[in-house]
Parts: sequence; structure tokens; C-alpha cells
Amino acid sequence: MQFELQALNIALMSTAKLKPPVCKRVPHEIETHGDVRIDNYYWLNDRDDKEVIQYLEDENAYTAAVMSDTEKFQESLFEEMVGRIKQDDSSVPYFLNGYWYYTRYAKGKEHPIYCRRKGTMTSKEVVLLDVNELADGKAYCQVSGLTVSPDNTKLAYAVDFVSRRIYTIYIKNLKTGELLENKIENTTGSCTWANDNNTLYYSTRDEQTLRSDRIHRYSMSYNKSIEVYHEEDETFYTYVHKTKSRKYIVVSSHSTMTSEHRYIDAEDPDSEFFVFQSRQRGLEYNIAHIGDSWYILTNHEATNFRLMKCSLDDTRLEAWEEVIKHRKSVLLEGIELFKDYLVLEERKQGLVNLRIINHDGKADYRIDMPESTYTCGTSTNPEFDTHVLRYGYTSLVTPSSVYDFNMETREKELKKQQPVLGGYDQSKYSSERIYVKARDGVEVPVSLVYKNDFKKDGKSPLLLYAYGSYGHSIDPYFSSVRLSLLDRGFAFAIAHIRGGEELGRPWYEDGKLLKKKNTFYDFIDCGKHLVGAKYTSEEHLYAMGGSAGGLLMGAVMNMEPNLWNGVVAAVPFVDVVTTMLDESIPLTTGEFDEWGNPKDEEYYHYIKSYSPYDNVEAKNYPNTLVTTGLHDSQVQYWEPAKWVAKLRELKTDNNLLLLKTEMDFGHGGASGRFERIKEIALEYAFLFKLEGIKK
Repeated sequence: MQFELQALNIALMSTAKLKPPVCKRVPHEIETHGDVRIDNYYWLNDRDDKEVIQYLEDENAYTAAVMSDTEKFQESLFEEMVGRIKQDDSSVPYFLNGYWYYTRYAKGKEHPIYCRRKGTMTSKEVVLLDVNELADGKAYCQVSGLTVSPDNTKLAYAVDFVSRRIYTIYIKNLKTGELLENKIENTTGSCTWANDNNTLYYSTRDEQTLRSDRIHRYSMSYNKSIEVYHEEDETFYTYVHKTKSRKYIVVSSHSTMTSEHRYIDAEDPDSEFFVFQSRQRGLEYNIAHIGDSWYILTNHEATNFRLMKCSLDDTRLEAWEEVIKHRKSVLLEGIELFKDYLVLEERKQGLVNLRIINHDGKADYRIDMPESTYTCGTSTNPEFDTHVLRYGYTSLVTPSSVYDFNMETREKELKKQQPVLGGYDQSKYSSERIYVKARDGVEVPVSLVYKNDFKKDGKSPLLLYAYGSYGHSIDPYFSSVRLSLLDRGFAFAIAHIRGGEELGRPWYEDGKLLKKKNTFYDFIDCGKHLVGAKYTSEEHLYAMGGSAGGLLMGAVMNMEPNLWNGVVAAVPFVDVVTTMLDESIPLTTGEFDEWGNPKDEEYYHYIKSYSPYDNVEAKNYPNTLVTTGLHDSQVQYWEPAKWVAKLRELKTDNNLLLLKTEMDFGHGGASGRFERIKEIALEYAFLFKLEGIKK
């Protein structure tokens, strides 16, 4: 072991001799509330500047040079991970309006093929859309919003070729296979048909901020669109959908803390929208229709949400009646309505339970789950008149599985489990859930998975992952590509830190705004516990997070730089103050309720106290790999680019600092199912390089 560490140190020293790019410094003064910040790399905020592009390409070249000794290893990792994937795979079909719909993949192809069969699965297959044909010759291709008209004769779908999440809607005649001349540009990719089979509702984005702010009604007969709703509040986003009952078209507006819905009868697409319940700051609600009632999932006088209902004639808040009461220990996350049954997704102690209730009150029970830590949730259930619930299940050791559950007989049928080629043996891996006491006494759940021969002696590598924002819960899930990490001796852990919603809405509220630092402290305390409990050591502890999880990475690197041997920060949101001060940047205005508005002096100083870019200092930092995309619509590329430049300027160590910019992609990375694995192969090769693992 000593020899391996010496060899690794020699390799890293030789790598250090490569000269990293030097980003020019152009002081830019930003004064807020009398506080002056000097941003030497503000000039990188111009993707049309050739010098900016050259800098990004220089960083890419440097990363390639530093990682050149892992090129063959990356290739073998890629082949290994792809080799576990069943290439000619297909989804479990679901039945809708007389047809069975499913998605399949062809061997060697990157993109899905959308298909259907009429009546039974033995009838002739009809290919609705082969995305591989659309993607031919394109660096990026993402299809969204596929929706078939009620009479089954037309398909609307949206395509993004740039990776900025700006889609063009196309319409295909399913009788002839002809692509119609009608097309709608600058949309969010979301659309829905009215019941006349001629009218399409869709949403568009503001060209500057990319905020989804307008709803339009498109008539095929006249090839013309009319704006029907403009969301003027810059902190809100709006979109359109049809209820599961197919009776109503709903326009929804949401901010972080508030929601509002308006609706029309889908049979009368030219009518005026009714407001369901006018917005009140802090009131969140979602609506679903069945029969002569609306069901409302809401936080009205219910921190963890409750379920209410009202008649079709009176949808005012005052008319809502309670169906499922609020509970302090249970978060009501979602509902699924059927003709005879109501299905609840309830989260308790970090785990989701599926609760089945018969509308006549004769049944109220939960579906048993086979493991102590897992992830489950309702799946595709478009039909009302059925006793079969489809749900998904997975865990850190159980591949993704799809079940059909008969709500009358309580029998379940495994329809499909994600195939893992190459002989995956679940019994060779172990998972566990532990609780870590944070510095303020709160217990934070941590989910772990490792191979059975993993030793808790402090000598093994461990990768700790987290997100911790927007109330988004990171549940324990299976990953076939992760096996390449586990099989080489790593443990993988998910820290369910505050800022997520794993332990209910208060868990989220306790990790946002002026309590945001709890998110960072939780992650650090989880890392320290894993070291103290001998799962790993500081020499072998690694951290990973993306987007808002990348902000987490930047913050913990500043706060506890010596705790981590390496960090992977994917598309990291690291320049928080400057971004939140600029309302022209996509997402900014809609996130004031998440981070706070720095135009308010109290929030300004608090955000500045943790913003990774603003807190880079002259000190040692861990080995770091940063990834971004030139066309990222959520975290602009210049944030990670500026952060890396400032780290290069100030850090006092010889540790690796690498920036990889995908010049053709955006926030989600590559669009193809295999191309993304190349990015993972780079991330894993970086970790393996630091561990001296070469094969």
C-alpha cells in the first residue's frame, strides 16, 4: 500500500508539471449595499467572445492532457458500463384510449423509438417517432412532450437541437405518416390537445430569462396561435396540461412557495379560463378531477400537506373539505385517482409508502415493501376505470422494477426488472441506512451501498453524494454504472441532508433562505462521521454533487477543504450573489424564495457568506473535477469557469484542478443514452486516478 501511494504521488507530481491555462484578469467592480466586490473574471460572461471560447478549449485541452494516462482506462470503463445495458430493450407497455404504448431501443442506437399497437400487443407495431432519425448528424437531440390527439390520428412532439431547453413543436399525421408543415417555435416542449383534435395548447419562454411565462392556443385549421395567458409575475412559471379525466385543460402557475390554477372544459377550447383559487403567498395546491369533484393536494394550514376536495361548482378555498388530514410525521407527496380507488404517496422517516383507499371506505392499506431502505412511487397510470396500479420500485441493490398491483385482490405482478447484463448478483452487495447526529443535534439519514468484502477499517475509498435544495429528495436508487465503482472497492453513500424533503416539508424549510448553511453543515458532519466510524478516511473520502449540489460542493470545499481527497462538481451553481442580483439570467427571479433576494441587505450578506466563488481563499483545496456545458440554460457555463479561474489564482496546493466544458451540450449533458456514460467514465477515472486504481 505504501508503494502504491508513493507511485501515485510521483504520478501527481508529474501531472503538476503540466502548465494549466492562465485566465486573464479584468477587474470588474460590483457595488451592492455599499459593499464592493471585485470580480476579475466577469468578462467570461460572453459566449460569443472568441477569447472566452478559446479559454474553455484551453481548459479542455489541459484536462485531456492531465487525464491522458487514463484514456484507455476510460474506454474500458465505458465499454464495461455499456456492456451491462440491454441495448435492444423496451419499456413495459401501458394502455391508453384503445392503444398500447411503449418505448424501445435498437441495438447500437442512442435514442428511443416510440411505438404503439392497437387493441392488443399482438397487433402490428406502428412507429410513432424514431428519435434516431431526428438525431442523425446532430450533436444534440432531445425530444419532449409527445402527445397523441384524442381521436388517435395526430402526434405532437417537441425537439431541442441546442440543449437550451427551447423546443420546436411538430405535428405528424398518424394515418399517413406525413409530417405536417405546421410547426411552433420557442416553446418549453410541453403541449396538450383539446378534445376537438384541432386545437393545441402550449407554453413559451421569455427569450432572455428563459422563464416559461405565456400560454398559447394553436389552431391547426388556421395555422395560427393566440396568446391566452401571460404570467406577469417574474417569480412564477406557467405550464399547461390536461386532467387525467381528459375533461379539463389546466393552466398552472407556480413559484417556490405559491401556486395558482385556471381551467376550461376541454370540449370548449375557445372559452375563457376560470381561476380555481386565486394565489395567496405561501398557499401551494395541486388539483385533480374525478366525477363531480375536484381533489386538492395543499399545504393550507398543513405544513406536510393534506388532501381536500370540492364540488365542480365552487372551487374557492372556503369550499374545500378535508379528505386526508395533516400529520406532523407524514409528508403527503402525491395522489393517483382511479374510478374506485385513491392512491396516496406518503413519506415517513424518509421512505415513501403507497397507501390504497377505496372510495367507499371499505379498504385502507399500504403495499408491503421487501427492503428496509428503498425507493418507490406510482408509475404510468393513464386509465381511470381499472383496479390495477402500476408502480416503480428500486433500492441501492435492487434494479429498477415495474409492478402491476391489483388493488382488489392485493396481488402484485413484476412486469419488468431492469436487466443487468454480465451476471449481476445482488447477494454480493450490501446496503444500509445510518443516522448521523449533526452539530445542532439533528439526525441526518445516510444510505450506503458497497460490496460485501468492503472493510470498515478506514482504508477504503468512499464517494459521498448529495443535493440538498428545492425540497428535492434524493432517494436510494440502483445504478448499473455505479457497479464499476463498487467492484473496485468504493463505497457509495447518499447524505439525505436538509434542503431536501426526505423527512418532510420542515426538512426542506430548515435548509433554505437564512438557514441554507444547515445543508452544508449536514454534509460536512456526515463526512466526518463516516471517517470517524472507519468507513473511510480523509485520504480516501470523495464528494460529488451537481447543479445546486455543485453549490454544495463549492461551499464544503471552502469550509472544510482538508476533509476531502477529491471533489466532483457537475454544472455547479457557485456564483450565487452575482447571479441572484442579475434578473436577466435564466431562473434568477423564480428562485428568490429558495435563496433569498440579495437586493435585500440581510440576504445579500448571508448569501455572500457562503457563495463558493466569493469565498475562495489562498489555501489548500482538494483535487477537483468541474464539469459544465456551454449551452447550459440553468447554470450558465461562466459560473464554473470563473470559479476554476479564481481557484487557480489563489489555491496554494499542487492538487488537480480540472475543468471540462461540453461545447455541444447543456445542463443535462449529452442527449444519447451512451454518450452520457462517457462523462461518467471521466468522473470515475478521475476518482480512480486519485486512488491509484488503473484497471
